[in-house]
Amino acid sequence: MKLKLFIVVFMLMGFVFATKANEPVVKSQDQMEEIAPSEKLVILWTSGDKEVAEKMVLMYTYNSKRFEWWKDITLVVWGPSQKVLLENKDIQDYVKRIMEQGTAVKACKGCSDLYGISDELEQCGIEVKYMGEITDYLKEGRHMITL
Repeated sequence: MKLKLFIVVFMLMGFVFATKANEPVVKSQDQMEEIAPSEKLVILWTSGDKEVAEKMVLMYTYNSKRFEWWKDITLVVWGPSQKVLLENKDIQDYVKRIMEQGTAVKACKGCSDLYGISDELEQCGIEVKYMGEITDYLKEGRHMITL
């Protein structure tokens, strides 16, 4: 009798634990992991040189996410780099792969408006906005590479 009772209790406990294990874990905002500014990188891409884009900016951005060198990466397309991006399908495809990895890609609206290409950048899936937030990134203590 004790053995049967033990088996029933054991099975009920297994059912309860199995049910709890399948419940989604919901974290409050306070419980979410805060990423330290020292783990955040901003890559400020300003160069109009295609080779700099392919051999440094995009390669490093892609691999930084791939190999988890940084927990948070933002690529900012600023000035002449915006034209290089729109003029080259291979570079556009590279940037799409970077965005698919989860890297934030933003473009300076002030620059893109001067070039008349804001809409085209948005059509590539890039967030186009005034990038005075570069100042916020610096004050926050993020690492920044400018190319």
